[in-house]
Amino acid sequence: MRVMGVDPGLTRCGIGVIDAARIHRPALVAVDVIETPSVSAVDTRLGALADAFDRWLDAHRPDVVSIERVFARHNVSTIIGTAQASGLTMGLAARRGIPVAMHTPSEVKAAVTGSGRAGKAQVTNMVTRILRLNAPVKPADAADALALAICHLWRGAGAAGSTPGATKDVDTRQGGGRQGSSLTPAQQQWAEALKSAGTPRRR
Repeated sequence: MRVMGVDPGLTRCGIGVIDAARIHRPALVAVDVIETPSVSAVDTRLGALADAFDRWLDAHRPDVVSIERVFARHNVSTIIGTAQASGLTMGLAARRGIPVAMHTPSEVKAAVTGSGRAGKAQVTNMVTRILRLNAPVKPADAADALALAICHLWRGAGAAGSTPGATKDVDTRQGGGRQGSSLTPAQQQWAEALKSAGTPRRR
């Protein structure tokens, strides 16, 4: 099971990929933060983000993309940019027929740390321990992206909210009926493994 986590943002978009041959032992594949200059036009920034995300999808070929669900905040301009980046990454994944899952910040924190109110430092610390890294993942956007991927591995592989089906060809999938009606073969195997192994223990 290969999961790409995305912490969406127009100025800074965290992106990370993990593999898990065993449920309790996910491993880091790649992580980075895609940045776009705030002085540039929004369409130019979204174009640059699309190009970078396309390269990541082509290079790492994930089984599923896990994206943070966007919530309204006090800073309207920030939330608009976050929503634009989120929709862009969802669309690019869907164009390849790659399933997309959405997870709230509290779900991610609870999955990784055991508390839905954990701070960024706690999330970073647990991501570092879970992936058995020699140093903390920085910046926070990168750690959050990996936490989203871990959350989906442990909690979301069998979720009904994942979209969509058993093929990575978007035209075939859309022609076959309602999106979200089935899981990819990798997701099906992972969901069965999760049921057999139970919830991973946090150390």
